[in-house]
Amino acid sequence: MIDRRSLIAGGLALVGTPAFAARPNLPSKRPAVADRLFKSRAVEREIARVSARIADPKLRWMFGNCYPNTLDTTVRMSTIAGAPDAFVITGDIPCLWLRDSSAQLRPYLHLVRNDPALRTVFRGLIARQSRSILLDPYANAFLEDPAGKTELSWALHDQTEMKPGVAERKWEIDSLCYPMRLAYGYWQATRDATPFDATWAEAARASLRTYREQQRKDGRGPYSFLRASNRNTETMALEGWGNPAKPNGLIQCGFRPSDDACLYPYLIPANHFAVTTLRELAVVAKEARNDTALAADATALAAEVEPALNENGKMRLRDGREVWAYEVDGFGNAVFMDDANVPSLSALAYMGCVPATDPLWRRTADAAWSDANPYFFKGTKAEGIGGPHVGLGQIWPMSLIIRALAGADDATVRTCLRMLRDTDADTGFMHEAFDKDDPAKFTRSWFAWTNGLFGELLVHLADTRPALLAAPL
Repeated sequence: MIDRRSLIAGGLALVGTPAFAARPNLPSKRPAVADRLFKSRAVEREIARVSARIADPKLRWMFGNCYPNTLDTTVRMSTIAGAPDAFVITGDIPCLWLRDSSAQLRPYLHLVRNDPALRTVFRGLIARQSRSILLDPYANAFLEDPAGKTELSWALHDQTEMKPGVAERKWEIDSLCYPMRLAYGYWQATRDATPFDATWAEAARASLRTYREQQRKDGRGPYSFLRASNRNTETMALEGWGNPAKPNGLIQCGFRPSDDACLYPYLIPANHFAVTTLRELAVVAKEARNDTALAADATALAAEVEPALNENGKMRLRDGREVWAYEVDGFGNAVFMDDANVPSLSALAYMGCVPATDPLWRRTADAAWSDANPYFFKGTKAEGIGGPHVGLGQIWPMSLIIRALAGADDATVRTCLRMLRDTDADTGFMHEAFDKDDPAKFTRSWFAWTNGLFGELLVHLADTRPALLAAPL
């Protein structure tokens, strides 16, 4: 039986004396070629291309380990009814998260047009996600066996409508946004309509139906969730229905992308992401399927949520600055914070929800990277954003990567790169979180989402700021 707390503690236990200085030849930490789960010539060429542009030897070594990590270790390919099926696990938890799996493939999107083998992974994941959504659009994580029962120890006794094939049933708006984003990215990159069949369209309609149910205009809807835990972030308030919220057009959310429970039910960055990806869904529905009804439905919902965001999603800090709130309840209550997991306030520009030059977002991002955010931590080894999920003083590398991706100046990007390079505990990989004063204390030694995001950053810099990578850090 898998124990989530053991996984977290295990990340700490696996760390010994930093060994980077003892490895002058920087041997690859990838599996042997024969043991890699999926191989892509395009990805191997990209590793060589980008590595040649990275002057810093340790950063170059880490890129070579991290960028292919999803394909090397997490993709389980098969076929269903003659079509590709890709079950993409998150890493040290052998389940598929809709969010993580989508984000894990994103760094390879620009290569997919010229690599037929890589296209099968994307087709397979789009198909697997569609079938998973149809099992239960309220679930965040799924099993490889659609008839299986969860073996996640922390989910065994949840009081919710647990269904076969579901690993965990935490309702998170972004769980349905990410498949929309994956579909749109694949369509834009390839113009290949193959994955967008009747099952995909049915899953898209189920997603829209779920969003409308969670606007809760006509009652509290069908979803509730209770978990016995000594952490209040693992369960929902008021017998599993969540804290009160006044219907206003926004979509209510049970859990954040960290899998932690929301304080107020309207999670603002997730609603932003929903508006953006609903419009992306409409593009795919219209162009790949000529499904004008589905496209119109998605567009109409986005048009309803967007003005509700502008009317209800802002707040003022104590110093008078207007910013986006992290969560609100529709009654006038709001909380300002940020959590490293994406979607976050800091990531709104990266997600394409706002321009990187938008003044309101810039104020919000600056405040998130300051003591205005209770989950911003500054230590002797690094500074960055964490969240409640693994406790105070724990910085998530994801926050550093997003800061560097979100239009920062060269000096800020270099600072982020140095901190990422120097806080891996000399493992050659990214982690979930590390201690602000002692990076040798970290959680999750195998977390493919952040590995891929780190690779995405270096590919982006190689193409947009090559001089930065070519110079010493």
